[in-house]
Amino acid sequence: MVQAFSRSRSAPGPQAAAAGAGRARPRREPVGGRVTRTRTALVTGASSGIGAAVARRLGDEGDWRLVLSGRDPSRLREVAEEASATAFAADLTLPGADRQLADFTLAAVGPVDLLVAGAGVGWAGEFLDMPPHAIDEVLGINVPATLRLVRLVLPGMVEAGSGRVVLIGSLAGSVAVRDEAVYSAAKAAIGAFADALRYELRGTGVGVTHVVPGVVDTPFFERRGTPYRRSRPRPVSAERVADAVRTAVVRGRDEVYVPGWLRLPCRVRGAAPGLYRRLATRFG
Repeated sequence: MVQAFSRSRSAPGPQAAAAGAGRARPRREPVGGRVTRTRTALVTGASSGIGAAVARRLGDEGDWRLVLSGRDPSRLREVAEEASATAFAADLTLPGADRQLADFTLAAVGPVDLLVAGAGVGWAGEFLDMPPHAIDEVLGINVPATLRLVRLVLPGMVEAGSGRVVLIGSLAGSVAVRDEAVYSAAKAAIGAFADALRYELRGTGVGVTHVVPGVVDTPFFERRGTPYRRSRPRPVSAERVADAVRTAVVRGRDEVYVPGWLRLPCRVRGAAPGLYRRLATRFG
């Protein structure tokens, strides 16, 4: 499933190349540095939740050419209209969808300065009760779909000597959460990928940011079929996470926790894993 919608400010036709296409492009300014031109951003998972909030936040700034991707065409169209963006509805787990999105983005707005990989899905319940198709879906959307898109967008950033990849992780990937075994594994993979990729890109001018939110007040829990019932940590708004993404891009941060105190349990788990496991087993 692939559908494209043009943003209201652009010329008709989503396949129209950005102005200047086909000519040699000047070296791009570092993302987050002093802005001297309109920058380009691709945001996935933008139909709702964190991705939609990031899209609106960037749209409010007014100096981004945006392409938004998500699996729900109607909701994606609404977000795109609010952010003055171009929408490309697609299921990135389908063969070739990542390439179609990358090619469309290049034609619509030009080379990508910022990729915010926010597409994700969860599932709650004991692993023994998890159907095989749900395992494939959670892993497929969170890991290979994300990595394939990064692989397609990254060469242009490296060639330009500038850019930033923002990977939306989760506290579940940093500390592991009961009844979310596969989701925890998927987000742990994203965290490890962020670190390893950052090492590889050192000296290229391209940065990698890993955003680690806790519980976020989004439709995520409704879609996974199980509401959030714990008293701690309390949910934060998607807009708060979007602000953290924007700050991380501007300041070139490698890793951001939302809220910031979530860094503490992650450090406890790293420094004293046995103690952390005993506490987690007892208190959940």
